[in-house]
Amino acid sequence: MNDEKTAGKADPQPGGNGAPVHESESLFKGGNEIIIRHNGADYRMKITRQGKLILNK
Repeated sequence: MNDEKTAGKADPQPGGNGAPVHESESLFKGGNEIIIRHNGADYRMKITRQGKLILNK
């Protein structure tokens, strides 16, 4: 279902709650940290050594 043509795009099939699905690989692009700006505030999302996600303001 997820091949190179769809990499980096939202899955056209919504998740369980109807929200679009985004692959973490497409968001992090090989890194382990991204910044998400929401309502003027920056949030840092990291991938831990154990492969889990942590979101901090």
